[in-house]
Amino acid sequence: MKNNRKSRLLVTREGVSYVLPFIVVTCCFALWGFANDITNPMVKAFSKIFRMSVTDGTMVQVAFYGGYFCMALPAALFIRRHSFKSGIVMGLSLYALGVLLFIPARAMGSFAPFLVAYFILTCGLSFLETTANPYILLMGDRETATRRLNLAQSFNPIGSLAGMFVAMNFIQARLSPLDTAQRAALGDAEFEVLKQSDLAVLSQPYTLLGIVLVLMLVLMQLVRIPAVHQAARENHEPLWPAVKRLWGNRPYRRGVVAQFFYVGAQITCWTFIIQYGTRVFMAEGMSEQAAEVLSQRYNIVAMVIFCLMRFVNIYLMKYFRPGRLMAFFAALAIVLLGGVILAGGRTGMCCLVAVSACMSLMFPTIYGIALGGVPRDTEVGSAGLIMAILGGSLLPAVQAMIIDSDVTVLPAVNLSFIVPVLCFVVVLLYGLRHART
Repeated sequence: MKNNRKSRLLVTREGVSYVLPFIVVTCCFALWGFANDITNPMVKAFSKIFRMSVTDGTMVQVAFYGGYFCMALPAALFIRRHSFKSGIVMGLSLYALGVLLFIPARAMGSFAPFLVAYFILTCGLSFLETTANPYILLMGDRETATRRLNLAQSFNPIGSLAGMFVAMNFIQARLSPLDTAQRAALGDAEFEVLKQSDLAVLSQPYTLLGIVLVLMLVLMQLVRIPAVHQAARENHEPLWPAVKRLWGNRPYRRGVVAQFFYVGAQITCWTFIIQYGTRVFMAEGMSEQAAEVLSQRYNIVAMVIFCLMRFVNIYLMKYFRPGRLMAFFAALAIVLLGGVILAGGRTGMCCLVAVSACMSLMFPTIYGIALGGVPRDTEVGSAGLIMAILGGSLLPAVQAMIIDSDVTVLPAVNLSFIVPVLCFVVVLLYGLRHART
């Protein structure tokens, strides 16, 4: 009975229960998790389909996470003027529009329209994250805010697992088995037929996702979402004073920097596990397509570990300071990535999978710590932290350039993981600083 009461208090604010809104908004966490992790393997898929380099393929991530950056601040302004529910509805609408744009992009048969679709899609995700994260923080007492956000974020990797499963079984496994070298040898007419066939395979799951999002929009209209009034909205305060307060808040600024590098580390590890595994398994004699599918299976195992560790960390936060836990896991991630770079083979692959256990608490913990000190400017502060997701756009491109380079000391794909190592160093320093305060 006591535990049930504590659970209710976790999502109760000023006597108002937020249980149903918490459940509905948490579904959005799973939806953007799906988008993130059906997209990561697409860097490799688009590179093959359009006969591009890995660096060119990472334009998918540039468009994807660029949308997060560009729309976060407009989303914050929209929420301040309207409501959290309006922000979620707008986010789902843009998400659905971007997904459904895959239909005309496929008909055009070129790479650029897909990038536009990804950008619009993630403008919607930016709205959703800018809205849902702070709303979850405000659904109960401030003392339980970080635990509450970690609980909601625990459903994000469930969506991610679904995205990985769909990518592996309905895209990667169904693309033409011709490898990169065989595609390069095709004539223009043969290549065009193959490309259209592969684009049809790639686009179908996104079309079905669009239908799911339309149904979710209908559900949002039917569910009552209680308003959480913010002083800035009630007083119609302009944006600039909030920006000045946030800029002058050193702990918040450090949180934005830490979030930039954490997201960069997460996306590099999850995107390039496909390239890393493909090299390892092809060296064992597998075909390129079989190696890619097996690499995605390892990626799914990594996400299962990530998901389970979210719940473990919610429990550990009862006994350890969030900053101290984060510093410990950042240090462990650095050690594991050392194994990825130096050991190689299946040992390195296992080390790369294990890094996901270290990452599981970082995003919501950095988010909760950074926003905890700015209760007056929640919406704009949330926008700054979502804009920091730009790290997921820029840093994979840096890693891709290392992969495409002529490195001779170590395999280029191994050496490229020095990028997430440096990112985790920043997170380690942030965790240590917060643990002391």
